[in-house]
Amino acid sequence: MKTKPLIIALASIGIATLGAARLIEAATELARVNNEVITLEDFNKKYQDNLKFFQFSPPGRKAVLEDLIKRELGVQEARRVGLDRDPEIIERMNTVLYHALLDRQLSKEFEKIQVPESDARAFYEKNPDIRTSHVFVAVHPDAKPQEVAAARERIKKILDEQVRPGKLGFAEIAQRFSDGVAAPMGGDIDYQPKSKLDPSYYHEALKLRTPGKITGIVRSQIGFHIIKLTGIRPWDETDKIQAKRLLFEQKRGEIYEKYMSTLRQKAKVTVRSELIKD
Repeated sequence: MKTKPLIIALASIGIATLGAARLIEAATELARVNNEVITLEDFNKKYQDNLKFFQFSPPGRKAVLEDLIKRELGVQEARRVGLDRDPEIIERMNTVLYHALLDRQLSKEFEKIQVPESDARAFYEKNPDIRTSHVFVAVHPDAKPQEVAAARERIKKILDEQVRPGKLGFAEIAQRFSDGVAAPMGGDIDYQPKSKLDPSYYHEALKLRTPGKITGIVRSQIGFHIIKLTGIRPWDETDKIQAKRLLFEQKRGEIYEKYMSTLRQKAKVTVRSELIKD
């Protein structure tokens, strides 16, 4: 007979606790925009985030709340007019998701990257800054096959009739026959790191190894070149911070490629390569 009052008492406590929880939940509802709630917890987080960007003149709490309300109004209106279904907007959202994924999954791996000077020096000696001059015939990215062929024929004629006979100096040949802004300087583009040059251009120029040597015809993304290697900058004279940065970027790229490779192995990917022949 004594258990019944106890059960009633416990039930009363449960109801009171539930009621208190509802009061707490109601108390944390700071604002409501149509059917969307802005909670006090969310507001406090956003307010603290704002303080990071306004160290000397932080906005007032009411101003931050007003900004949150305006943002929610804007988001709701964007959905009402169908922007969340617009292909261009979806593409932007997908880009944000892509970068957010990389940040979430790889940022800790990136933070572990170490680049001691000994590693940077070994990397640089394989990928040094080089100084080159070039005779250049431009090719537009959208050039038709006959235009590409004409450009190739033009630089071949320069190579056969001007460079190989050696009657004129390389700088004079560049001044007379080359396209591009470097032509008035005899084709000289000064010292450049690997990251600033077209991969094909850099690879073929570095293969010469000895300053004064000249390549054959080299195709890059912007046209055709005949390249003269004029200098290789030694480690002691280079920007060591830049060398470390380049090695860091390479290591980060390796982590990225490894991660994307694991995703690709789990997916089904088909490619019709014949549709985008270079």
